[in-house]
Amino acid sequence: MRLIIVSGLSGSGKSVALHMLEDLDFYCIDNIPAALLKPFISHTVRNPEPDYARTAIGLDARNRPGEIASVPALMQELRRSGIACEILFLHADDDAILNRFGETRRKHPLARDDVSLREAIAAERRLLEPITDTADLVVDTTRMSVHQLRDLVRKRIEQRQEGRLSIMFESFGYKHGLPGDADFVFDARTLPNPYWEPTLRDLTGRDPQVVQFLQSHPAVETLLAEIILFLQARIPHYELSNRGYLTVAIGCTGGQHRSVYLVERLNAHFGGIYPHVMARHNALT
Repeated sequence: MRLIIVSGLSGSGKSVALHMLEDLDFYCIDNIPAALLKPFISHTVRNPEPDYARTAIGLDARNRPGEIASVPALMQELRRSGIACEILFLHADDDAILNRFGETRRKHPLARDDVSLREAIAAERRLLEPITDTADLVVDTTRMSVHQLRDLVRKRIEQRQEGRLSIMFESFGYKHGLPGDADFVFDARTLPNPYWEPTLRDLTGRDPQVVQFLQSHPAVETLLAEIILFLQARIPHYELSNRGYLTVAIGCTGGQHRSVYLVERLNAHFGGIYPHVMARHNALT
């Protein structure tokens, strides 16, 4: 049996992720009380029907703090019993969530007459901390469209082989803020910047002219080699600790040239070593 707990902030895309998993033939159930997780899972494990072989459960802030705090221990217990289970946690920055609630005009589950939407978001972050801290995969949906989130769920979760590490390299621009889902972050802003070359300004790190420019500077290859050396030493530790996901972020000023180039190179290098490696460019999507 494979079990995925889908949790996260209201407005971060939990329903989208669950619907995608349902489209991928997971048996999905949403908004189950945390106190009922254990009896529900016991029922599915004992059930001989194949419908529950892959199950996804939505879990949100409409639970008591004590019930949410019990989830990490339950996950450990399930893993000891041989069930392949993982937690997918979705979040976004406050402004993105505020905009989404403004667009949909839906009510936040923790909002009250005397509690503003921003206060409700902050309270929800605190309430879900036990799940955030133990999540196997954290996804920042701040700059993601619905289609991009669906695609990420398909690539990172559905296509990941059990027991194999899924590695994602993502580029970003510091002027847009750090991604909230990275395990490691590397800064490429000290490298020569193609942006200051008028003929390269509108191109990206995937264009041959930019590639040629960056490859002509030894500092770029030096940083790339240092990142590769660091990750080659750390990835085995992730595998030994049975981690399912690793996200590595590379940032430059705008997220268009240097970080994109490095992510493409890292994706090509580690894609030749590990079976489940992918790239994502936050500023280009």
